[in-house]
Amino acid sequence: MDVRARKQYLESLIGRYLKSRKLHKGLVLDEICRNTGQNRKYVIRKLSDLAAGRTRLPKKRRPYYGRDVVRGLELLWTIFDFPCGQRLRPLIETELTRLRNLGEISLSDTTAAKLSAISPSTIDRLLRPKKRVWKAGRRYRSASTGLLAKKIPLRMGEWKNVCVGQVDMDLVLHCGSSTAGEYGHSLSTVDILSQWWEGEVVMGRGQARIFNAIKDIEERSPFPWRSIHSDNDNAFINHMLYDYAEAHQKGFTRSRPYRKNDNAYIEQKNFTHIRKPLGYLRYDTPAELEIIADLYRNELRLYKNFFQPVMKLIRKHRVDGRLQRLYDVPKTPYQRLLESGQISNEKSHQLQQLYQALNPADLKRRIDNKLAKLYDLYKKKKKNNLLVNPYKKLEPSMVTFSMTQQPNFRLPV
Repeated sequence: MDVRARKQYLESLIGRYLKSRKLHKGLVLDEICRNTGQNRKYVIRKLSDLAAGRTRLPKKRRPYYGRDVVRGLELLWTIFDFPCGQRLRPLIETELTRLRNLGEISLSDTTAAKLSAISPSTIDRLLRPKKRVWKAGRRYRSASTGLLAKKIPLRMGEWKNVCVGQVDMDLVLHCGSSTAGEYGHSLSTVDILSQWWEGEVVMGRGQARIFNAIKDIEERSPFPWRSIHSDNDNAFINHMLYDYAEAHQKGFTRSRPYRKNDNAYIEQKNFTHIRKPLGYLRYDTPAELEIIADLYRNELRLYKNFFQPVMKLIRKHRVDGRLQRLYDVPKTPYQRLLESGQISNEKSHQLQQLYQALNPADLKRRIDNKLAKLYDLYKKKKKNNLLVNPYKKLEPSMVTFSMTQQPNFRLPV
């Protein structure tokens, strides 16, 4: 019997209860308690309220997390680039005290204690209005790789028994609405175990330029590379990279054609680390590429690797026909790299010193300033003053559309 049915049941018996004498009222109460399973005193109070026409409003509990906690939570959410509650929770534990000591966030001890005890689900609930406002403001087939691809083994499915140094890589095009001409390409790489990300930008897709960018990223990485995994793009499937991998005894594998899930790790980073900050505009001038390269080599790599936790899937299973996924505790690539125990003590000490010297709020400001400067260069490059949203995919050029809409001309009969 639900709440509405119990109320209707009491309303049907209220007349009989009021007209009865004391003995019969007790029998009516016994009948109601037996049928509804409610407490006798509670039933008497409900019947009295119905007889008098009163409605008791539920008591409102005072909110535990006040405006100060919500303001501090919104500031932390902005500093760490709008993560979800599960990823923001470990950052509050490790970075809140540092940010208070650096003077980036001003909170009372009581508010800081409440923030330290907050749960991921409560974080998402308190940030829901802010997320709503934030969200409101904001197939191509490749050519055949030829005979060389047959020498490179395929790798598919889940990565098992991985170790530090197994790198997945991909290219992201900054072509805007047209792929004609020369424009920038971002080379994105990620270590499968630690999720350590590195990036580099080159003009065009020449094999020599891509190869040099790969070597620059390898030198910058805090661990030696053991293997390379890529898609079937001829920027990677070429003798230059193949011979290099063979000479240095690095494994070289590729994904199946037209199967993006084989490169799931790097495809995810392509959006969160490249598309999300840079957008979908066309970058094809040396000044623009210089800003992007500076961003990749300095602030962006530090911010993403030291202050952006990553959740990794442990297992998935079906419950009543629905797929449920279980993830591990969110950790930054820096933390996963240290916990792996697969890097030298000297390199581990260098990373710890670098982490202690970093200020995440200052990194976020510098990233935003460089992105604003990049967008200003893009607007100055354009002759018209049309406003373009850099985070929305651009429509293709209208030249083809105009050509197809021309009237059909025929020779006179």
